[in-house]
Amino acid sequence: MGAALSCNLSNQYNLYCILLPLYILSTSAWNKKLFPPPLLLRLPCLSNSSRHMRFVSVKPYPHQNPHKRRTPRTPSFVSSRISCMALSDFLVTDDLTIILALVAAGLFLLHNLYKPQPLVHPILLGRQSDVARVRNPKESAVMRNYGTGMLGRFPVRPAKEQQVLLDLVKPDSDSSRTLWSTKITNPQLRQRVSAFGTGLIRVAGLDPEESNVLLLLNDGIEFLITDLALASHSIPSFTLSSPSVLTPVLEEHPPSAIVVHAEFLPQLLELIHDSNDGVHHTIIVVGNTDLDKHLGAIRLLKWEDIERQGAQADQLTPATPKPQDVFTVSFFATPDGQLRGTSLTHENLTAGVTSTRALLPLSGAISPLDTIVSAHSLSTAFGRAVAYTAVFEGTNFATLKSSQFFTAAETTSFDLADLKSVESYPIPSPTLLFAKPSHLTSLSSAILDEARRSSFFFHTLAWRHKFAGIVDGFLTKQSLWDRLVFDDARAKIMGKGAGTVRGVIVAGAPLEAQALTPARIALSVPLVNSHIHPAVAGPVLASHPLDLQTFPTTPATSGSSAADNFAFAYQAPVGPPSINVEAKLLGVDDVAVEDGADPIGALFVRGPSVGKLLHVEQGEENIPEEDRGWVETGERARVLSNGTFKVAIQAK
Repeated sequence: MGAALSCNLSNQYNLYCILLPLYILSTSAWNKKLFPPPLLLRLPCLSNSSRHMRFVSVKPYPHQNPHKRRTPRTPSFVSSRISCMALSDFLVTDDLTIILALVAAGLFLLHNLYKPQPLVHPILLGRQSDVARVRNPKESAVMRNYGTGMLGRFPVRPAKEQQVLLDLVKPDSDSSRTLWSTKITNPQLRQRVSAFGTGLIRVAGLDPEESNVLLLLNDGIEFLITDLALASHSIPSFTLSSPSVLTPVLEEHPPSAIVVHAEFLPQLLELIHDSNDGVHHTIIVVGNTDLDKHLGAIRLLKWEDIERQGAQADQLTPATPKPQDVFTVSFFATPDGQLRGTSLTHENLTAGVTSTRALLPLSGAISPLDTIVSAHSLSTAFGRAVAYTAVFEGTNFATLKSSQFFTAAETTSFDLADLKSVESYPIPSPTLLFAKPSHLTSLSSAILDEARRSSFFFHTLAWRHKFAGIVDGFLTKQSLWDRLVFDDARAKIMGKGAGTVRGVIVAGAPLEAQALTPARIALSVPLVNSHIHPAVAGPVLASHPLDLQTFPTTPATSGSSAADNFAFAYQAPVGPPSINVEAKLLGVDDVAVEDGADPIGALFVRGPSVGKLLHVEQGEENIPEEDRGWVETGERARVLSNGTFKVAIQAK
């Protein structure tokens, strides 16, 4: 522009490129009453015989109404000068202008061509449930996972060879892996299961299909071997979701034998003594104990002795159980304190393993190279499904300290220290975490706080760029901002796990929606938010691992309780039904649903991974065939427009 305003006669005409539009704009604006008349514009008059410029004044024509719209006329000397100019005379460029233009074009191309694409097509996330075309009054339509479809068959086993529980220990896989603190191969595991099963029958005196055994064990290799041995010999086992239900189980369902850890043996003997039931109990103790082998009507046996004597005796070949045979009964307490029991068959658990394996995308499927760490006890249906998934895949496996059934601590904390408790096991760094929401929030908060302390300025920039990628549906752990900011923070908080963790599955409690984005930024790995239930071996509902969508707060619904409105407004969606579960809601408002509102009602589920409630089995013969198998979860749910669910869990 400095060259255009130069007084050199060879460049004076460039001044008209600026002054002429100003003149036209000013006269037009004056006619629009934006400037008061008269408007005076001084234009330079060029003279080839003079080295100086002289100015002329241009006024509106006095004989015309100054407030009347008209097209301003360009002075003749200006028109004649412009008519003889070439197009190149209007474009004044220099090196700086060219460089700035190239930079602007490059930035435009980078923004449009190198913009990250969504990891999942939005169309797939817009319809995650397949909905039946009809529904009954006061009920929602039946919904299935869109990948399964209403006409598809539910998968019931991970492979066709896995019919019963022991088949999950594949005999042809002889690679070693570490289960808790024991390094073992599948043939060795099957051999120990056979020896312990033989000892249970020959030493403990249990009868197949007649006896039942109560398992009061913390997670470990002993639990796994005992469970497989009982299932292979058709001896049902009892498990408890909480020690609080032990007394009613002993009173209402007295077992033939009890397998218990040594540290809990004194409390168990006290409970048996107080009950005065007169039943002759056989107690198998895991660990060292100084008590006598015979305490009145109680017979004490050591777990190690049963395995050793069973290995020395002739091995029994049990009859192969059927997939529909019950192998365990899981007892739990309802929110109002009532005792409930769920019978699980071999098929229920193989179906649960199948749905657990499907939580992660096929591109990141579970492999023998993984190390799975779980916060869910093997005494629960979902915890068993996770453990047997690790057994089937041949991965390393361990559980957190908080999953222990019996602990000396009065309260159990699900925090960062609990996540680090897995470091006490001789296993590789974890790659897949089956955690609880409090684990996720404590871990992500610690990472973000560490990144903020290291550099507040770079943390702010990194947060903005990572958040922009999540909004676009893209997530990566290999970006520039990860290398500059988050990698060091993850290494300080997670140790070796910062570079190995590749997936997190959250279940066991509600997860707030506002915790999802910070967790995704902090960990930058696929995150699954799932919903579980004591009657289902596997996830009931589970979100897509690459669904990065965020939704505004759902408004309160009239007719719903305050707890429901809070859950539906602030909790994160738990996704559609898993691949072998179908769900429906009862007690919905038909008028609201017909008007397009989201269905809200009591959640019922059905599928091959869903067990049968003991108090319902007696009257099931009076239920029509098409309505059989539905299990009431005791929870209320809301189905969103994209086919995902929000569940309001009742407080205990």
